[in-house]
Amino acid sequence: MTLSLRRRDVLFLIPGALLMPRFSTKLWAVEGDWPAFRGANGSGVQDGFTLPTRWNADPAAGPLSGIRWKTRVPGLGHSSPIVWGDRVFVATAIRESGEAPLRLGLFGDSDGADDNISQRWMILCLDAKTGRVLWERAANEGRPRAGRHVKATHANTTLATDGRSLVAFFGSEGVHVYGLDGTHRWSRDLGTINVSKYGIGWGFAASPALHGDRIFLQCDAPDDPFLVALSVADGRELWRTSRKDVCERSWATPFVHDDGKRTQVVANGWPYAVSYDAATGKEIWRLQSGGDNPIPTPFAAGGLIFVANGHGNAPVFAIRPTASGDISLAANTTSNAHVVWSNARNGAYIQTPLAYRGLLYSGTNAGVLKCYDAQAGTQHYEQRLTTEPAAFSASPVAGDGKVYCTGEEGQVIVVREGQTCEVLARNQMGESCMATPAISRGTLYLRTRSHLVAIG
Repeated sequence: MTLSLRRRDVLFLIPGALLMPRFSTKLWAVEGDWPAFRGANGSGVQDGFTLPTRWNADPAAGPLSGIRWKTRVPGLGHSSPIVWGDRVFVATAIRESGEAPLRLGLFGDSDGADDNISQRWMILCLDAKTGRVLWERAANEGRPRAGRHVKATHANTTLATDGRSLVAFFGSEGVHVYGLDGTHRWSRDLGTINVSKYGIGWGFAASPALHGDRIFLQCDAPDDPFLVALSVADGRELWRTSRKDVCERSWATPFVHDDGKRTQVVANGWPYAVSYDAATGKEIWRLQSGGDNPIPTPFAAGGLIFVANGHGNAPVFAIRPTASGDISLAANTTSNAHVVWSNARNGAYIQTPLAYRGLLYSGTNAGVLKCYDAQAGTQHYEQRLTTEPAAFSASPVAGDGKVYCTGEEGQVIVVREGQTCEVLARNQMGESCMATPAISRGTLYLRTRSHLVAIG
């Protein structure tokens, strides 16, 4: 059975300029594309375009404004949208019957969701100009092979593309590769990947990382954690590295860093974050990290690799890409020959921090934004973004001198980049928001509980 979305599911408000599709042979995105979780090279940044500051997508808050289109997305998912050329792609899980349960807000419960009935794991392709659904594909169908947390979904992971292949990875429900026209190329079952804690499945969240001819997948179930490299062309396993001695669990997306000297895959985890040679899977360096629920994705900026962690301790580390061996910090130290600086208490739990124009922004799940010098680690400010504590899970993104912080209840707070915290606007989406936004060519794409919204 396939999903059918009708034109009345699309709300057209402000038409945009036509964008022509491009199928580049470049390794990463051409200017303006947002090809994976947090965009090109996982930076969370896209400059070079004017971006909106104020809008309203909530009819209850007043007249709608600043919205290009709004398209209903069925099912439930925290999967972020990605953009290539004139196409937007997003994943979702559609429950066979009834509404999928979801609990948001600030709480410390470790409950599993009652959501083990049959699902369809869907991929949707939309026109970036109009929001019209161009095609949809069911990548898998059946009962989930692993449980999820009450705050998670069965479609947490974000798609990835290089302009030729579209990669979906749903953990226990397999990896699936399509052409950008929706043509199925291959699928592969990696078995059950039950990322659990306290004996409860919390759900899978590590999105695929694409680089050159390879897909890197981080599969850190406690019973058999591993990192694997597959061929984009046919799904062949090129190498697999066990992480049993370094990782008890992780929900982080792997990060590929290629500085022209060596290509490494950095995998966040607990008790160690580890870098691997992208060609062979051999370990390059390891760092004892701290927080025992590793969720943030590593990333690079200004010649440094950043790794953050959370829950219990919440450290952040700035690491030289030339690091090798065990680079763990000695007791009562914050740096060494490989770690330029670190802060043991100001990393992040659910959000991935953001480096933008020389500053590092790190958000807490209670809505506090902290700003540091990215090269030195000195703190510039620590500011609550809301008058009362509010939950924030989506990672911040930035462009055009603005940092966008998205709250779970649908408030998007726009902060001017800089060493002081200046809130430019507080915008309403009218629905809950858990997914990290995408930015492409002057448009923000936000995934809410039931819609994909283009703001520009």
